[in-house]
Amino acid sequence: MNDKADNPGVAVFPPLLFLLALIVMLALRYFWPLSIGGRPLTMVLGIVLAAMGIFSIAWGRTTMVRGGTNVNPAMPTTAIITGGPFRFTRNPLYVGVMCLFLGISLLLDTWWGIPVLIPAFLILHSGVVLREEAYLERKFGEPYRAYKAGVRRYL
Repeated sequence: MNDKADNPGVAVFPPLLFLLALIVMLALRYFWPLSIGGRPLTMVLGIVLAAMGIFSIAWGRTTMVRGGTNVNPAMPTTAIITGGPFRFTRNPLYVGVMCLFLGISLLLDTWWGIPVLIPAFLILHSGVVLREEAYLERKFGEPYRAYKAGVRRYL
């Protein structure tokens, strides 16, 4: 694989996708709040989900860095990471950012997080995750296919 093609060619940079989704959620909340209600339960659930998301992102990122591979999907992957949170999900950073997003929605007391997350997830899935998986299969072959067969994509 030449260096120019040695990345998955993702359609969108994942943090940018979720930043845009957050902006859309905040704008929709401003114009039409769609309050969840249920305080203080929604606050507690929001804190728990956001904390789980932050933990998953941090643990996944740290595991990738320690494993010697790039976190940025525009850079080449140098190793298949199978330890840490990658034992449970092939995409702990993406699972984490979705948990964080939903936690923020609960903390902001708005239902908008769910309808905004759906298209963001579909874009992430088709424009990032499927491209990353195809790239990793091309690059690592059978070792990646074996890992993929034993670990779920998301949860």
